[in-house]
Amino acid sequence: MKPTIRDVAKMAEVSISTVSRVMNSPESVIESKRARVLEAIEKLQYQPNSFARGLIYKKSFTLGLLIPDIENFYYTGIIRGMQDACIKLGYSLMICNTDRDKNRLLAYIDAFHEKQVDGIVFASDVMFPEYYEKLVRCKIPFVLLSTHSDEFEVPCVEIDDEEAAYDAVKFLIDLGHRDIGMIGFNHENSISGPPRYQGFIRALEEAGLEHNREKIRYATHRFEHAYHAAHELFTDYPDTTAVFCVADEFAMGVISYLKDRNILVPGQVSVVGFDNLRIANMFIPKLTTIAQPMYEMGCRAAEKLHELVTTGSVEVLREKMEHKLIVRESSRQR
Repeated sequence: MKPTIRDVAKMAEVSISTVSRVMNSPESVIESKRARVLEAIEKLQYQPNSFARGLIYKKSFTLGLLIPDIENFYYTGIIRGMQDACIKLGYSLMICNTDRDKNRLLAYIDAFHEKQVDGIVFASDVMFPEYYEKLVRCKIPFVLLSTHSDEFEVPCVEIDDEEAAYDAVKFLIDLGHRDIGMIGFNHENSISGPPRYQGFIRALEEAGLEHNREKIRYATHRFEHAYHAAHELFTDYPDTTAVFCVADEFAMGVISYLKDRNILVPGQVSVVGFDNLRIANMFIPKLTTIAQPMYEMGCRAAEKLHELVTTGSVEVLREKMEHKLIVRESSRQR
């Protein structure tokens, strides 16, 4: 039978709480008691588990992550960053895929509450009032990732989506393109869709290219939807020479559509994506794209949640991380 913290306390002739303090803040225990506890731990080969720590501190040392689509490549970097940060901070990570289904998401919050997670990272979705009220009622600290709330004061980690989209479209304009289209997010509750649209429009207006405002078609987070959106765009506007896509998967759908119609990328049409997924550098042609620091965002979300859990507040409420334009093969001078 594995030794318990009670066995260590008995052998060292101290209380269980003293053993706990030796393991977590040894400087708070006098040297004589600390030495006895350490000797008992060594003799018994005692290894504390998270359940025992939870009993002592009334914490589970577990964080929850709510994501809308686990099949989306965007979340691989987020998850990896959170996982690595959790390991450093002493947490386990539980991941739930919501499919943007309200009832499922609310049920997951209940499940996290039952499992006594210490906090939740809520990623890439709208913070509806019923979500906020449920989390507050359950007294679960939470941080938003790749999203924000204008209605509630909630800590968040994201990039400046409008500025990033502006930079992408400005790049195409600087390459000499004057007929520019966009493939955007097609659902009314999109968080990043509206600011990326605004960035597209702002770049056009600055350059006097307002005639492109109508050259927008929408897709719903999937390659095949972007393929069909590209068909609509080029059917209505065949003279389009550049396309800004609000996701790398959309850019791949557009390029595939153009290839099937023997339209060269970037020879005849330049395409810029958004995210800088790992596959963006493997696709042919390699994607020019806006890079989000996905791994770092996952790390920061976990760190910010840890700060909130341990102190009750965060130093920076709304944290904006830097994006970067990565120029590859899918774009060229007009």
